[in-house]
Amino acid sequence: MAPHPATLGVILAGGLARRMGGGDKPLLELGGESLLASVEQRLNPQCDGVILNANGEPSRLSETRLPVVPDTVPGHPGPLAGVLAALEWAAIHRSSIAWVISVPGDTPFIPHDLVARLHSVREATHMPLACAASGFHEHYTICLWPVELRHDLRHALTIEGVRRVEDWAKKRGLATASWPTEPFDPFFNINTPEELIAARVLVEHWSTHRHEVAEQRKDERPS
Repeated sequence: MAPHPATLGVILAGGLARRMGGGDKPLLELGGESLLASVEQRLNPQCDGVILNANGEPSRLSETRLPVVPDTVPGHPGPLAGVLAALEWAAIHRSSIAWVISVPGDTPFIPHDLVARLHSVREATHMPLACAASGFHEHYTICLWPVELRHDLRHALTIEGVRRVEDWAKKRGLATASWPTEPFDPFFNINTPEELIAARVLVEHWSTHRHEVAEQRKDERPS
């Protein structure tokens, strides 16, 4: 049993990827697999199910068996629309789950204790929301959301015109759990071709490091 309340994961992939030149950024290759697969592999063991927020023709995402949930607010209003879609989907399809964790589809190194730590800081501070941070940066789209706030969020998006995740989250009450940025930032996100190259270098470095450590341990075994 997970050490925290049941939580649905949503991978946010509904953006337009303008800085990457358009297209489906989560399908870009990293370390022999897609960014989407990398995120899913880290998020799935922490959750009671994972869905994908994406717009357009869902068949292009056939590599994943995740339910594809499009925005329920038109016009590509940003990541808050993806969060709202996930909250509303959870209320209908997974009504026993009261929490949703959102993670962008371009953050392939999210920590394995993400969901547990966000629940822990939320409970300790008695805040309704909790987001991740690293260094001096808060990552508002890597956040724990209560399903019961879905009506409030829909009103903010459609009536108040709220678009910034930070604005809505802080207004409701937001706790923060922080991770170190060494040896690398676990919330490194890939927005540009240059950042994709940097991520590939990082993956290659750690792959080589793990191989060297494994070989060293073999050599140290008694004969």
